[in-house]
This record gives sequence, C-alpha cells and structure tokens, in this order.
Amino acid sequence: MLQPSLHPESIAAQCQPRGRLAFGLTARALFLLGAGFLWLIPGYYIPRLAYIMLLWDGLILLVALLDGLRLPSPATIAAGRSWLSAPSLGTTVEIELSLTHQNRLLLDCQLLDDLPAELLETPITRPLRAWPRIPATLRYTVNPRERGDVEAGALYLRYRSTLGLVSRWAIAPLNQPIRIYPELRTAEDQQLFLAKSRRIDQQLRQMRHRGLGREFESLREYRPGDDLRDLCWTASARRGDLVTRQYQAERSQSVWIVLDTGRLMRANVRAAVNGASQSTLHTPHSPSYTKLDYACSTAVALAQLALYSGDRVGLLGYGRRIQQQLLPNRGAAHMRQFLESLAQLQSEPSEADHLRATAILGRLQPRRALILWVTDLAESSMRPEVIDGAAQLLHRHVVLFVAMAQPEVAAIARAIPANVEEMFRSAAAQEMASRRELLLARLRDQGAITLDTLPSQMTASVLNHYLSIKERAVL
Repeated sequence: MLQPSLHPESIAAQCQPRGRLAFGLTARALFLLGAGFLWLIPGYYIPRLAYIMLLWDGLILLVALLDGLRLPSPATIAAGRSWLSAPSLGTTVEIELSLTHQNRLLLDCQLLDDLPAELLETPITRPLRAWPRIPATLRYTVNPRERGDVEAGALYLRYRSTLGLVSRWAIAPLNQPIRIYPELRTAEDQQLFLAKSRRIDQQLRQMRHRGLGREFESLREYRPGDDLRDLCWTASARRGDLVTRQYQAERSQSVWIVLDTGRLMRANVRAAVNGASQSTLHTPHSPSYTKLDYACSTAVALAQLALYSGDRVGLLGYGRRIQQQLLPNRGAAHMRQFLESLAQLQSEPSEADHLRATAILGRLQPRRALILWVTDLAESSMRPEVIDGAAQLLHRHVVLFVAMAQPEVAAIARAIPANVEEMFRSAAAQEMASRRELLLARLRDQGAITLDTLPSQMTASVLNHYLSIKERAVL
C-alpha cells in the first residue's frame, strides 16, 4: 500500500525579547517578600524591629536583581519545532520542541506553543529543563480537527535560573505553514480488501472475459443479438459480411473520484469512538468532522486500493467552481499530488454547480471509466440537479453514486416515538428517507450503482463495490 512521506519540515530560530520590560518576579520572590511582613508582628511591640522588614525586602529585591542580571539574553537561546509525522485527520501527531543555549546556567523553562485551533483547541504551557550546551527536547501530541492549510505560530518562552526569583520572557518566531491531510489509511486497515484484490487479479489472469470489457481482443462473424455499436464496418466491407469486434476486460482502467464541496457537505458528523459499533449513535465527546472530510477519507482509501490494483486514479473537486482537478495516473508521485489536492478542498456555503462538473468531466474523460460521485441530496420538492448530472454520464461510464445520509436523521426515522412531537419528527424523517430512496431508485433504473450510507460506513461500502465492479469486469 502506498504510504507517501508527508512530513512537514522542522524549523528553528533564535529567540527574541518580548517587549522592553521582559522581566518579572516569580511566585517564589513574591512569597519571600510577603514573608517580610511577619516582622510587623514583633514590631507592634518594639517599633524598632519593623525596620527589619525593610531590610529583608531590600535584600530579597537585591538578590532578585542579581538573579535577573545572570539570566542569559534571548538572543543566545535557539528554539526549534519539528513534526515527527504528517498531520492528518483521525491520527495523533507528535511534535518535538527543542531548546539550546550556550550559557553556564541551568534554566527552568515554560514553553507555550502557539498552534491554530485546527490542531490544538487550548494551548498548554509545558515545562522543560535546559542544561548548558546540551539540546533539551520536549514532545507532545495533538489531534488535528480540520483539513486544509493552517499556520503554526511562534513559541513563547519563559525561563529562570534554579534560584527562581526572576523570570524572563522571550519569543521564538517559529511561524510555519502546515497542511493537514485527510485520514491516511494504512495497509493493516485494508488487509481484507487487498487480499480480495489479489484474488480478483489472479482470476483475471487465468480467464479472459470476452465481451465484458472495452479493450479490443479479436474479430469474429456477426451473431444475432450482438450490439450494433460493436460492428467493424471496415472489416465487414473487406469480407462482404458483417464482422463484430470482440473485447476483453481491461487490465488497467481509469477511476475518477468526484467530490461535491457544496453547502450540503459542510454538515458536521461525529466520528465513532474507538471500540464502538459503526451503526451506533456517536457520543458527544467523539470528534466531529464534516461530510467532506469523510468523503476525502474515502477518496484516499479508494485511491490506494485502485493504484494497488493497477488502475489509474483521477480527482475532480467542485463547488460553484472547480477547486481541484487531477487527471488519472498512477505511481507514488501521483498519490502524493492526489493527497495534496484533497487537503486543499474546502466546503462552500452555496449549492454546487453539478451540471458544470458533469460537462467538464465529460471532456476530461472521453473513454469509459468508473466514476465515484460522493455528494448528498437536498431535501426539496424539486429533482436535485446532481441526479441529472450523474444520469448524463451513464451512457458512457460506470457511475457509483454515493449519497451521504445524516446519522441523526436516520436515528430519528428508526426510533419509536414516545409522544406526539416525536411522532411528527419521525414521520418527517421517514418521508425524507423515502424520497431519497425514490431518487436513487430512479438513478438505478438508468444503470447507476447507488449507495445511501452513513458517513462512518461509507469507506467499507465503496471499497466493496469497487472490488465487485472489478470482479465482474463491468468496465
């Protein structure tokens, strides 16, 4: 299984002072200063002893001043940030922060890494002890929450000596662009599909499927019932009798993944928690992804399986405009480009232009191919435009049309109502489900393969249908 290397580059920079007065007394210094007020108790009886409080606080402030002067300048401290894995949805990303200084003091540091909300919801201050001239490292993990391009900010540093009376602030400008990818499935996740793909490939090697594919195999005499489109008129003219072309299943075909990025794909769906059934309702604490995120995850899984099976994979992501367009190809470099394109897809607030995408796809792919179209159906009384667009492709291509259902609506439709309000909600949900099924049934009657599935179950269903298409040599 193709696993491209997508590690963001590490970055390092010298620390810079944070403002002109980048010093401050620590809690330890304030505690010692506060302890001087204890001399006021005996000073109540012997007023002369109250002056000891002033001497004590003056001594603490003098020591704190000397401690602050001993602290190294931020310009002598080098900080860095490196990513140990590529940020992607559904995986934990480990980040390493490093700190190096050439001073003689042992520094107790507090680090605050400014990451965007797509990576880290709440920044956390983390401790780190830096020894002289020895690189100190700190590792922590984040869970990406959204795809796309984000920017990691600066590293904020607060450090002090082991005496700990004064701390100093500094900023390390570690700003760097970061790209968060869709969920990357490993070979272990797809062992069953890979094994089935190998078995299908062996069967195709042993048996040639005449008449099923579109790759020319040979000529033979016309037989009643043959498709008139398969007649070879030049050979018929030479022989004086009708001659039919005979085809075999193609070994390598084109697979187009068409992703709708319109408003319907902006809906959030909670992911299933670890160990929970895919069909159960999701907990409030499970992560929430958009339908487009689920679609991108399915696209990655299908692309990996199709490339493993020897097919070429293309991509068309569209909304009101074409966001990403990638012609079918194969290889590790193409898979890398495919992932880069998926990461940049963004959902739009308006309805997508489905007919424009159909026209563009027809020009890009004149030959027969498998079209995986992932979208959702608008709940309106009119026939959705996406249905008409998919129907236009059926005369030339094999269309696997996937409509992503909303888990909450499906749960309401299955639930037994306990009162009148729930009864009306259940009836509305069932009516929506019936209308979706009617639209998909009409598309099936025209020759499409349709799926009305929950986002969490979509990947497995799409991969099984792809392998079924390969096994039956429908292309």
